[in-house]
Amino acid sequence: MAPSYRDVKASGIRLRVTDVGQGPTLLLLHTALLDRTAWHGMLDALTKHFRVIAPDLPGFGESEKPTVSRFAYDVAAFTHVVIDLFAALGLGQAHLAGHGLGGAVALSLANSSPELVSQLILVDSMCYQTRPDLLRRVAELPFVGGFTVKQLWGKALFRSYCREVLTDPKRPMALPRVDHYYEQFNTPSARNSALATLRATADTRPVVANTARVSARSLVVWGRHDAMYPAALGQRLAREIRGAGFQLLDSGHTPSEEQPEALAEVFRKFCSFERA
Repeated sequence: MAPSYRDVKASGIRLRVTDVGQGPTLLLLHTALLDRTAWHGMLDALTKHFRVIAPDLPGFGESEKPTVSRFAYDVAAFTHVVIDLFAALGLGQAHLAGHGLGGAVALSLANSSPELVSQLILVDSMCYQTRPDLLRRVAELPFVGGFTVKQLWGKALFRSYCREVLTDPKRPMALPRVDHYYEQFNTPSARNSALATLRATADTRPVVANTARVSARSLVVWGRHDAMYPAALGQRLAREIRGAGFQLLDSGHTPSEEQPEALAEVFRKFCSFERA
């Protein structure tokens, strides 16, 4: 099914949103540096069973890129926007899935607004403190970090990051997909947003605090070859969320790009549990 999109205001910020399919709602949240199209390889499979909603988070993709004076770019700020998106679209309750940063936002939302979340899926989610990757280490440097991310992080470095960190180097992200994400990143406002997000989400302790309080039926999905967050962290997360399941996929950090059909089937089976 060809994806359709529309613009929706949430917390005063314009979001570009893919909204396609019919059935129970499945809301998908992407990670930093990617956008809603990271899920598009799964749409044909998912829209046979669900209404799929995938927003570009503030600062990414084709959504508005507010200044840091208007938007904090931390997990709490993203969570507030997504809660407002539920209201703007009149969703009521939905299945919620998040990848990386989107996983941290999904955890926060499931904790603060449990009435909105039917079932929760966390895909290679940001949660526990790890050794920062090169991009995050650079971003955290005073003065030099900002200049590097906003001015010097060119296409070659971006390609290397996507193909060696965000995906399994043995099966790297296709260059047309990498270049799509680079085009979305390569504007002054988008670079500012990316830098602000990397800095504002460096401390993951608030995310960890949310894990034990999640009450939704939950599944943790992880790429076996994730170079950013090792699979052992996914196993730990599944243990610390009461009753959560755990499933490994043969991918790196971004299974929606690397194994979209397999990930879509995992989503379908888990979210169809109530109707089985």
